Amino acid sequence: MELAKRVLALTPSATLAITAKAKELKQQGVDVIGLGAGEPDFNTPQHILDAAVQSMNEGHTKYTPSAGLPALKKAIIKKFETDQGLIYEPSEIIVGSGAKHALYTLFQVLLNDGDEVIIPTPYWVSYPEQVKLAGGVPVFIEGSEANQFKITPEQLANAVTDKTKAVIINSPSNPTGVIYSAAELLELGKICLEKDILIVSDEIYEKLIYSQAKHVSIAQLSPMLKEQTIVINGVSKSHSMTGWRIGYAAGNKQIIKAMTNLASHSTSNPTTTAQYAAIAAYTGPQQTVEEMRQAFEQRLEVIYEKLVAIPGFACVKPQGAFYLYPNVKQAAEMTGYKSVDEFVEGLLVEAKVAVVPGSGFGTPDNIRLSYAAALDQLETAVARMHDFVTGKIQAVK
Repeated sequence: MELAKRVLALTPSATLAITAKAKELKQQGVDVIGLGAGEPDFNTPQHILDAAVQSMNEGHTKYTPSAGLPALKKAIIKKFETDQGLIYEPSEIIVGSGAKHALYTLFQVLLNDGDEVIIPTPYWVSYPEQVKLAGGVPVFIEGSEANQFKITPEQLANAVTDKTKAVIINSPSNPTGVIYSAAELLELGKICLEKDILIVSDEIYEKLIYSQAKHVSIAQLSPMLKEQTIVINGVSKSHSMTGWRIGYAAGNKQIIKAMTNLASHSTSNPTTTAQYAAIAAYTGPQQTVEEMRQAFEQRLEVIYEKLVAIPGFACVKPQGAFYLYPNVKQAAEMTGYKSVDEFVEGLLVEAKVAVVPGSGFGTPDNIRLSYAAALDQLETAVARMHDFVTGKIQAVK
């Protein structure tokens, strides 16, 4: 049977592939340290678990409105007002089955065949694939390491054509962990307003910020930019709820209405129990969010210095998320590998450390490693990588 061409053109997720391979080796009894997964290593806070159980015991196990429970929308609206000073109406919010689903739905209602979406590199692996699934064309512009992986207003302006529909801004970034300042966002926003292109602002890592940096949403910089922006967020990273699959989009009510109509024919509604859990996440105590952030920051401060001490590793220090994204091209060459992809395979097979190749993020000279793991495991993993590069662990080409 012949499959749809749009599916055959998809590139498999590099992050899920490396995680699956690491789990397979672990099941065989191999001592693999997996640093590929993009999720916190903490359990969902207890008060959220309790709220989910309570909701089921109270009989809240039926369909909900396609765009989400009114109480959850209210909690999301309050969160925006408290954190960014942004005021949204319920008609400007849609809850989806994860931030990934919110993005997917957005591109499905936004793009016609041939419409272009500007995607800075490095990018989260699903951005270009979702654009292609909607009939759109990903247009990549390089966020250079010399500029901390950030794009410039000049680059953005030069990439815009009469087919450009949107640009994606991901701050804090997956995979780099870098953050755009308010001044940088304002300059990019001016181009978007001038060229009339939609801003898709992925802010899923907003609560994981370090070194006294501050998260700024481009939507909060002016009323015009708010109207020009669809904000994507969720509870997955902030409250360690990746498996609950609750994310949301906020913005222009016409777009949100179209997304709601599509959701009514695809998912019907986000999982009811998970929505009640998300209400508890936003309305309950936030102490666990800060405790998790502090743990990640502590790990970053310890591991970053050890990582950049590995010969052939160069790394922009992140200010958010929980990833390090070193350039390891020189290390790959030192160990005799023809590419970083092959180097990553060597790390897994010989050093028993699983990381994600940067080719999946549009930058083949880098690797992504997550520090969402216990500190002792992180230190062991970095020590193994150091030994691998310096020849204390035999490389097999």
